Amino acid sequence: MTKLLAVAFLAAFLAGCNSRGATPATAPSAAVPAKVIEVAPRSVPIVVEGVGQVEGSKEVEVRSRVTGTLKRTLYKEGDVVKAGTPLFQIDPEPFEIALAQARSQLAQESARAEQTKREAGRLKDLVAQRAISQKEFDDASTNAKLTDATVKSAEARVREAELNLSYTTVNAPVGGITGRSLRSDGSLISATGADSLLTTLSQADPIWVRFSLSESDLAKLPGGRLNRNANPEIRLVMPDGSNYPVKGHLNFTASQVDPKLATLQLRAEFPNANAGLLPGQFVRVQLVAGNRDGVFLVPQTAVTQTETGYLVFVLDAEGKAQLRTVKVGDWIGKDWTVLDGLKPGDKVVVDNLQKLRPGSAVAPVAANDVKPAGTK
Repeated sequence: MTKLLAVAFLAAFLAGCNSRGATPATAPSAAVPAKVIEVAPRSVPIVVEGVGQVEGSKEVEVRSRVTGTLKRTLYKEGDVVKAGTPLFQIDPEPFEIALAQARSQLAQESARAEQTKREAGRLKDLVAQRAISQKEFDDASTNAKLTDATVKSAEARVREAELNLSYTTVNAPVGGITGRSLRSDGSLISATGADSLLTTLSQADPIWVRFSLSESDLAKLPGGRLNRNANPEIRLVMPDGSNYPVKGHLNFTASQVDPKLATLQLRAEFPNANAGLLPGQFVRVQLVAGNRDGVFLVPQTAVTQTETGYLVFVLDAEGKAQLRTVKVGDWIGKDWTVLDGLKPGDKVVVDNLQKLRPGSAVAPVAANDVKPAGTK
């Protein structure tokens, strides 16, 4: 195919000469000015890329634990809050009354317990003197134990009332980004069912990014698979094209490829102290899995794509341009990675390709001296 293209280039070149009234033997052969680079093998990172979606490392539903009237919402939707920050206030008055009643009941039971203990103490001396029957003393002792149990039950009701009162202030269970308030002030809140859900919280530091790699992407990795023990570096490209400043690491890798989508599900974790990443956001994820040695980098402008492959112009020993078929890999910035077809020391023409034909003489010039194609 290279020979056919070379013939085509040569035919076009001859046709141009004939159209100007010159023959191939007499046409001037001015060297084409072009920038030329000498390539050398390099080690480049192996990078595969996919689309990811950001999610909180903890997605928490904030629910009411008591039934009552929502008195006030204490936060601004979308705020970043710390664990323990008050979010909602449920009317505490009914629970304050319940606590007062429980404490009053405890006081009554405690007084009754003290009375039964004193009674059992007096009867103990009397039964020793045989002034009362053993049954009377046993009944008094049992009464004392029953009142002790009643006191403990009353104490438990007090603790329950105190706990319910504390639940009237709904605090953030974890630090994170608050969601939309699902209940309006004045609404009746239930302790069970759908009516108990007040809002959601997404823990944003650290934050997770879910993404997947296709089987073709996995084939680019060393050995054609992802080595879980290698701990590959994970980078993010933000929607505006900028790079997220902190690198992440994998914290989940699926055990098998999804048979329907032919993809491997992955999840990475990133520090997010400044809330630069938001749950639900879409980003580009770059997984760096080691390095590939012996690779050449050439500018994208130097590579021509045809139906059968990729071509570059390489200077021969006489300084003339010759076509060379190359095997390319991925882009790295503005460069192609060339995996095969070049040798160390090859001189590759990187611009003015429109004026070149196989066998054209090339005058290497500095980048600033090359005129745009089509100019005189």
